[in-house]
Amino acid sequence: MEILVSLIVLAICFIYLACIVDNYFLKSLDNIADWLKLSPSVAGATLMAIGTSAPELSTAMFALFLPNTNPATGLGTIVGSALFQILVVIGFASLVKTSYLNWKPVVRDGVFYTFSIIALVLVLLDGNISVVEGGIFLSLYVLYLLVLILWTKYVKESDPDPIELFEEGLEEESKGSPVAAVIDLMTFPLRLLPDPSKKERATIPVFILSLVGIAGISYVLVISAETLASGLGVPAAIIALTILAGGTSVPELISSAIVAKQGRGDMAISNAIGSNIFDILISLGLPVFIYTLINGDLAATDTENINTSILLLFATMIMVLLLLASQRFKAGRLFGLILCGLYVVYVIAAYAGLL
Repeated sequence: MEILVSLIVLAICFIYLACIVDNYFLKSLDNIADWLKLSPSVAGATLMAIGTSAPELSTAMFALFLPNTNPATGLGTIVGSALFQILVVIGFASLVKTSYLNWKPVVRDGVFYTFSIIALVLVLLDGNISVVEGGIFLSLYVLYLLVLILWTKYVKESDPDPIELFEEGLEEESKGSPVAAVIDLMTFPLRLLPDPSKKERATIPVFILSLVGIAGISYVLVISAETLASGLGVPAAIIALTILAGGTSVPELISSAIVAKQGRGDMAISNAIGSNIFDILISLGLPVFIYTLINGDLAATDTENINTSILLLFATMIMVLLLLASQRFKAGRLFGLILCGLYVVYVIAAYAGLL
C-alpha cells in the first residue's frame, strides 16, 4: 500500500509541476526577458533554463537541507534528468521528425556540457565537496553565459525566442486531448491564478507564487521518493535517477517533440543540452555552495550508482556528438531509436542492480 500511495503522490506532483511551469512560471519569465531586453540565446540559457530546471534545483536543495533525507537523492535527480534529456528528449524529438541541425550551437553546447561532466567527476573523486568546488560550478556557468553573449555578438544566426517556442509546443500538445481534459480538471485550482501573458501586471506575483509552488511540490517529491525507495528496498539514488528524473523532465519531452515537428530540431537539441549545463552547474552547484558555506564540506555518500551513471552520461554525450557528426548533423529516426533504446537498457540495468 505504501508503494502505491507513493506512486500516486509522485504522479500528481509531476502533473502539478508541469502545469505550474508551463502556464505560469515560463510565461512570467518570458515577460521578464522582454523587460530585460535579453537576446534569445541568453534568455534560453538563463531564464528558460531556470524555468525548466526549477524542479531539479528545488529537489537538490531539499535533499541537502531536509533532516533524514539522502543528499544522493538530489544528485541522482540531476544526473538522471541529464541522461533522460540526452537520450529520451533528443531521441524522441528525432523520431518525431528528421532534423538537419545547425552544427555550431550543438557542438558549442555539447563541448561545454562535456567539460561540465568532467568537472563533476573530478569533484566527486575524493568523496567530499567543498565550498570552493561549489563556487567553481557557479563560475563555470558565468563563463558559459559570457561565451553565449560573445557568440550572439559575433556569430550571426537566425535565433527565435526559445521560451515562446517552448510554450507554443506545450500548448499545441494539450489541445483536444482527453488526457489534457483530465489534467485540466485535476489542476483546476491553479487556473484561478491570472495568466501573465494576458495580464502583465501579474507577472511578479505569479512568478513568486510559482516559485513557492515548485518548492512545495519538490519537498513532497523528495519525501515520496525516499518512501518509495524504502518500500521497494532499493537505494534512493535509483528512484532519483529514473522516476524523479523522468517525471521532472516531461515538459521538456513534450515541448521538444513539438518544436522538432515545427522544423526546429536544432533548437530542441540545443535546449536539451543547455538545460543540462544549468542542471549540473547551477541546480547542483548552488545548493552545494550554500550548504558548504554554512556547514563545511559535504560528504558525498551512497553515490556508487550515481558515479556509474555520471560516467555513462559522459560516454553518452561523446557518442551523441560523434553520431551526429558521422551523419553530418542529421538527427533522423535511426538516431532517435538508438538513443531511446539505450535509455530503456539503462533503466533495466539500474533496477537489476547492474549499475
